[in-house]
Amino acid sequence: MSTPFEISDRFTDALADLDPIYATMAGVAGRDHLPTDYSPQGHQARIDLVRATKTELAPGLADPEPHQALAARVLTGWLDDRLVEAEHRKWSWDLNHTSAPFRHMCDILDVMPRDDAQGWDAVVARLAAFPWMLDGYMESLSVGLGAAEVVAKRQVLSVIDQAEAAASEASRFDLLPVEAAAGGADAERVREAVETAKGACASFAAWLRSNYLPKARDKDAVGLDMYLIGAREFLGTEIDPYETYQWGWSEVHRIRSEMATTSSEVDPELTLDEVIELLETDPTRSAATREEFVDFISDIQQQAISQLDGAHFDVLEPLKTVTVNIAPPGGPLGAWYIGPSEDGTRPGSIWYAPGERERLPYWQEVSTAYHEGFPGHHLQSGTAVFLRDQLSRAQRLLIWYSGSGEGWALYAERLMDELGFFERPEYRLGLLASQLFRALRVVVDIGCQLELVIPEDAPLHGGETWGYPQAVDYMEQIGLQPRDMADSEVRRYLGWVAQAISYKVGERVILDIREEASRRPGYDRKDFHRRILEAGAIRLDDLRRVVA
Repeated sequence: MSTPFEISDRFTDALADLDPIYATMAGVAGRDHLPTDYSPQGHQARIDLVRATKTELAPGLADPEPHQALAARVLTGWLDDRLVEAEHRKWSWDLNHTSAPFRHMCDILDVMPRDDAQGWDAVVARLAAFPWMLDGYMESLSVGLGAAEVVAKRQVLSVIDQAEAAASEASRFDLLPVEAAAGGADAERVREAVETAKGACASFAAWLRSNYLPKARDKDAVGLDMYLIGAREFLGTEIDPYETYQWGWSEVHRIRSEMATTSSEVDPELTLDEVIELLETDPTRSAATREEFVDFISDIQQQAISQLDGAHFDVLEPLKTVTVNIAPPGGPLGAWYIGPSEDGTRPGSIWYAPGERERLPYWQEVSTAYHEGFPGHHLQSGTAVFLRDQLSRAQRLLIWYSGSGEGWALYAERLMDELGFFERPEYRLGLLASQLFRALRVVVDIGCQLELVIPEDAPLHGGETWGYPQAVDYMEQIGLQPRDMADSEVRRYLGWVAQAISYKVGERVILDIREEASRRPGYDRKDFHRRILEAGAIRLDDLRRVVA
């Protein structure tokens, strides 16, 4: 009988064969040149693999070796989540602003290696396969259309905008032939593949506009049942959304009060709003160019790694490098992280999409760097990738729960404050702004999806029912985001059900686990962090058991 690790190895390779785009994102080598089949037949093949693997894993749940038993439990839980998605036929309505097949097809090109002829061959192959991949995707969405299983119009319009941008004269893909020429690759061949992909994107946008949009639903909210499914998927634990909503408001009020106090340390003569205006407009507190911004974030990362390695974490050698990048235009705004490849040839990378802004203020970006990079996602995801003897291959490369993943990254911001790394008051104000932003996500996300009433004592729209305009106002005026960023954020929440609460709720659980651990004899914070990191981004229920 195969061990859970052996089953995990086979499953990882089999899933990579059936979903090469996901394989590239996860860092599984050897399939960068292959497309993913997004047709109903392609999805069915992946569902069949999931069912067969779950059956094969069942005996491993009782394996006497702890690492093997953990591997079986973690992978089985992840497979169960995929089966819930299959039961609800998510593949037939998987269309949203942030995380769906079209975005995956485009974003994967950013992280594919392009430093030799083989790398460019893979890029060309992926671009040339856009018509086939999008045809399969439209076939799947047509199944949802036929069953009246559709997403909200706001999500469809967002994807139409992204597809039309990809097909335009300012396409994100048009940078590729220029890069190919500069690197000595066959730029004309790349250009031809780009035109093929752009044509497919234009056809996809037109199909969405003429076929899907008229049948999309007007209502953004998904309701309680679907929300609870999303929360279980992203958190790996059960929550009471109404209690969580009230807790979110208590955090909003607490953090806003602390921000008012901290702003006086920046300038005691100014109000909080005036301090923020100063930090946003003072040229001495911002990067004049994107290159200067990248250098600033890179320096923060290297300083953190050098100062924390050994003292608070034992940093593996491959994780002492993390790249900072500006994302190509045309996609949603924000910041994100992509982990290292399994073989270590692709380092972990932080990506920023600042929109049309050229001058970039620093005050909020220090905490973002710690969140997306080190000691946040980069340390957690990267550590898991290289723990080959302790974690199964599927757990290291494929499995990611936002509750423990984003929860750790938000906890990492708080930890850096505890360690004294926000040495300037404006940077600590940025940390609090980050905490407020994530607390607002809790009330905005739950409030919008469950159509709750905003409390009368709330800072905006008291007594009104949550909806898109109220949410954008909150993310802009209270969450301190530029209007375009606030709009992009809210569209993300409305289309990616319950993901937005995973940051703050995950941090809440990790802090609770730390409090429990600190009461035990011999508690050591460095050892506590080691146990969290060595568990990887697993279900919060499993994380609690592992650390205990």
